[in-house]
Amino acid sequence: MEQDINIQKIPKRVLNSLLASVSAGVVPRTGAPYIAIGRKDEISALLSDLSAVNEGCGTMRFIIGRYGSGKSFLMQLIRGYALERDFLTADADLSPERRLYGSSGSGVATYRELIKNLASKSSPDGGALPRIIARWIDTMQSEILATGAEAGSDEFARALGVCASEKLRDMEFLVGGFDFSRVISEYYKAYVNGDDDKRSACLRWLRGEFASKTEARGALGFSVSVIIDDENWYDFLKLWACLSKTMGYRGLIVFIDECVNLYKINHRVSRENNYEKILSMFNDTLQGRAPGLGLILGGTPQFLDDTRRGLFSYEALRSRLCDSRFAIDGAVNLIGPVIRLRRLSDDELFALISRVTKLYAQNYGVEVRISDEEKVKFLEICLSRAGADSMITPREMLRDYMTVMNLLMQNKELSFEDIVGTAVTLKTEVDGDAPTTTAVPKDTRYNYTPEDIVF
Repeated sequence: MEQDINIQKIPKRVLNSLLASVSAGVVPRTGAPYIAIGRKDEISALLSDLSAVNEGCGTMRFIIGRYGSGKSFLMQLIRGYALERDFLTADADLSPERRLYGSSGSGVATYRELIKNLASKSSPDGGALPRIIARWIDTMQSEILATGAEAGSDEFARALGVCASEKLRDMEFLVGGFDFSRVISEYYKAYVNGDDDKRSACLRWLRGEFASKTEARGALGFSVSVIIDDENWYDFLKLWACLSKTMGYRGLIVFIDECVNLYKINHRVSRENNYEKILSMFNDTLQGRAPGLGLILGGTPQFLDDTRRGLFSYEALRSRLCDSRFAIDGAVNLIGPVIRLRRLSDDELFALISRVTKLYAQNYGVEVRISDEEKVKFLEICLSRAGADSMITPREMLRDYMTVMNLLMQNKELSFEDIVGTAVTLKTEVDGDAPTTTAVPKDTRYNYTPEDIVF
């Protein structure tokens, strides 16, 4: 009964979006905790990083896994946990147009994407920049009102200005901090005075949208010595982390996915410049020069391990990220900077499709015509493919399983055996081999059963 009550608490829009994402093989932006299976140790390690950031440290992790293995899913899951714990988050996917270092705006394009996706607990979908500054100003106003100052009086305005200046003073000594503090202060004044044009200009500067200092000066109405560009955008990311602590948040967690696009850069010098930027980030966070900043990068094994084009081709990074000579195959070490995602165990895969079945039944208001024995048979068929024992990923398995459920719901005359048996027959005819199945072995570490699936 408790399980049914918890299921009813899932909002319809979240559930529908979650299942649509899973069916299309896309990482769900919302609802990820409802299908989080088998990553307990990895989640614990990343949550410990959040605690370190909350204490004022800097952290950096690399999540490495094959396409579809769940690295992007894990990053979205941690993003949700960070928002719940009152961190600010920013996320971006790298692409040929967005890099960590590059000319013609490809570096600052990553910064713009991060700021566009800046999120807080009250604005989890991104676009939180104006709201977090407004919240900070409202907090300062409340602090001054608590001292007995009358709202709207000259004394109140003077005290508010002094309070804002004191909170921003520490950042003036950081790289780019003077101009950053100046623009934040001008935004605060425009907010208090209701000057929408000035507020908009300040936001454009903070988002890195000015192409030159002359253009910035014309829009802002005052001179700035720098603008956010390809060379310095990471310095301003560190300033945002510092400001987030000043504003009362626990820190800034930055997620950068699809780092394999750096591996794909053909020009060696350009590729190594990007790796140099990663080295700078790594050194800053682990040497205490980026307080309140957590960096989580996601990429494939190629991106990390390839000694010709991957991170290991850059000796300074290879010496920091490679496994120790005392590392043992199969032994878990989640304290180091690299988290390699293992394949989910067979019991975990069974638990995953059992949970998706329950969510599917709730979303569509139907009873899914698949028994526990048929779920096991579905897994046996998936694992019977050559190499599937080590290479199968949650993405491809869930897409196939969602197809089976969709067909069963929309075609009442079909049975599970009709659908799955046809797929096996077609595969046999193409491959020319008899289908083989293997029993799903028990993993005594987890030993999931349908009764264990709780929400």
